[in-house]
Amino acid sequence: MGRVSGPAHGEKIHRERGHSATMAEDEQSLPGFLRSSLQSAGQQLAEARRAYENAKHAARTDLPLAEDGQARIVCRRHAERRAVKIDEDGQPDCFDVEHPDCRGCVEDVRAGTVETWEPEESG
Repeated sequence: MGRVSGPAHGEKIHRERGHSATMAEDEQSLPGFLRSSLQSAGQQLAEARRAYENAKHAARTDLPLAEDGQARIVCRRHAERRAVKIDEDGQPDCFDVEHPDCRGCVEDVRAGTVETWEPEESG
């Protein structure tokens, strides 16, 4: 079989838009571009999966959700508004089994009586 002819290593090659690069630069730019594109797509997919899982768990308890899919509840222990992930057992990700306020919060989440909040509308 014959050898395909082309520019020798290090020779300039011309692209459609009039740009030129060495063969070695051209070989490295495509893998680098593909690698960074795949990493970015992977990060976006991971974020979308987290938001979906958060929304799915919170929807089971019919709680208002933040933009990222986390439930908007008022923390009994710290008396503050929070956006938290609620797991399949109805436990917020900030749950502390040793604290009585946290145990009461989980009971309220499961019963559908936990205090929730909505974002304030800016005028």
